[in-house]
Amino acid sequence: QLQLVESGGGLVQPGGSLRLSCGASGFRLDHNSMSWFRQAPGKERERVACSNSRGGTTNYADSVQGRFTISKYNAKNTVYLQMNSLTPEDTATYYCATQFLYYCSGPDNPYDYWGQGIHVTVSS
Repeated sequence: QLQLVESGGGLVQPGGSLRLSCGASGFRLDHNSMSWFRQAPGKERERVACSNSRGGTTNYADSVQGRFTISKYNAKNTVYLQMNSLTPEDTATYYCATQFLYYCSGPDNPYDYWGQGIHVTVSS
């Protein structure tokens, strides 16, 4: 079965950190770009980070620039999202997604696989 599975979400206090993981099963991510999206209740889905297939080129939404880091480890078939200096505005369900492309395409383009989503709550 081909799927992406996220882990690492939960409750964290403002100013804290979390690391999300996204692993692939049934296929390799070596030639895929990987993205993290999030969606908060009542808000549109937002792509927060993207990595090209080799992990050497990344881009971020302005809302998380300087606080979030996407890391792609092809040897582990896994991508991570390190989230620092979290605020309540980061509360959302986070999804990883992949495209069978070497590069990061536009966030509104179709993605080939999505994870099931994992919830992050930032609250005191």
